Amino acid sequence: MWSVSGAMSRPRPVVLSGPSGAGKSTLMKRLMKEHEGLFGFSVSHTTRNPRPGEENGKDYHYTTREAMQQGINNGDFIENAEFSGNMYGTSKASVEDVLAKNVICILDVDIQGVRRIKETDLNPIYISVQPPSMEILEKRLRDRQTETEESLQKRLEAARIDMELSKEDGLFDVVILNDDLDRAYEELKDVLSEEITKVQKAK
Repeated sequence: MWSVSGAMSRPRPVVLSGPSGAGKSTLMKRLMKEHEGLFGFSVSHTTRNPRPGEENGKDYHYTTREAMQQGINNGDFIENAEFSGNMYGTSKASVEDVLAKNVICILDVDIQGVRRIKETDLNPIYISVQPPSMEILEKRLRDRQTETEESLQKRLEAARIDMELSKEDGLFDVVILNDDLDRAYEELKDVLSEEITKVQKAK
């Protein structure tokens, strides 16, 4: 089991999960903008190509399949998964980098990742962000215009599974239904208010 040094005195990390298009990134960016310097984003690794506007080291650490597999074999990753032929994962180093700054570490992972993290002693707050319906999710994903039809269908299938699994008792501390962005954001802030206060007092 991966052990986190100094975990007791630090603010608890936050695991944000939910299907692509549920609004996780939008909520996360808003949170980090409003509370600048209080949150740190654990940058995941991926073997997929960058989308327009994405930056290496900021949105993802873009890497090769060989390099990432080597890291997984070496035990460098807390969690990893494969989706649409691309590998994704959270490295221990990227989480430790954020934790060392004594800010709230945000991890954006899928359901598989949530289960893996539960096997560590990271002790985060588990939050699931869910769309109001599959129809709305499909519209959001189509409006992005970043997917091929095949890729879109894979994402929708993954979302169906995610929405079903997120109902599992005890998997998440909170499930936020993102049918209204402002309301969902207030709910997210409310859940994290104790940790936000902890960081503000320490600064």
